[in-house]
Amino acid sequence: MMKRTLGEVSAECQERLITHYGPEVSWWLDTVPALFAQAAERWNLTLGGYHDAGCASVIATAGNLDGRPLLLKAWADPTRFRNEVTALRLWVRGPTVDVVEVADDLAVAALEMIGGRPGGYERPPRELETVAAALHGLHTFGRRRHRPRGLPSLAAYLHQEIRPRVWRRLEVLDLGPWRDLVSAIFPELLALEEDDGRATVLHTDLYRENVLFDWLGHPRFIDPLPMVGDAAFDWAFWTVYYDLGHGTGTRLATAARVARIPVPVLAPWCRALAVDGLLHYLETADPRARRMADVLAWLSAPAPGNRP
Repeated sequence: MMKRTLGEVSAECQERLITHYGPEVSWWLDTVPALFAQAAERWNLTLGGYHDAGCASVIATAGNLDGRPLLLKAWADPTRFRNEVTALRLWVRGPTVDVVEVADDLAVAALEMIGGRPGGYERPPRELETVAAALHGLHTFGRRRHRPRGLPSLAAYLHQEIRPRVWRRLEVLDLGPWRDLVSAIFPELLALEEDDGRATVLHTDLYRENVLFDWLGHPRFIDPLPMVGDAAFDWAFWTVYYDLGHGTGTRLATAARVARIPVPVLAPWCRALAVDGLLHYLETADPRARRMADVLAWLSAPAPGNRP
């Protein structure tokens, strides 16, 4: 018998989305079981259960009549849904998750289940090298294929979001021993300039949990927050955030070699993202603040010693 209904979203998932979007998302969370039921009926799927991951969407496992395992993803933000699906379709046959079905009216999509299980297959021994090569390939797709209209720009994100929030937090937060370090880097953030020759469609959310591996050990990118802009941003994000506080120097050197962007060009982007992240962690009392401060200090040292 096919299962086409699920219960209410877990309390943990609800808490994450409310933290991310605010209490106004609660009404949408109440509609999620009905959204998944409509999608399952429309695409002739059987539902498994919720996959409790992520802070901006709700995910459930499913399967089609042939037994192919899928993930159903419902987005609370329709704009985020459109942008993500647009980018994944642009990158089709590239190192990303496959989009199987899309329901624009529901803001729900059926996605390939990479590696046959939620979270993907085992990570290979040469993880960093394969991820770097795949990211370079992703950027190549973004440059060579016809770029769709409507995706946000990195320039607007820098000007309208990152710089204003860094400035605001500098004014209101007690930075303690890190004030001089952060204050010294803020002018560098204001002076950042993109290179149009490196413009592509960016992923911009390159945490380790957003890079899964298939049966063959190939990396597959999921959950993009796509923008159009300088590839240096993605490489800097990967350098800083992929495994925060571990292997930063190795990733920076790998990024410079694979992307052919010199370290002196990448380093200011890394420092800008580290400053933004540190201030966010301090404002939210996140315990990762000290780890990020250590990364920022290493990135700012004239001659870094031990690599964090």
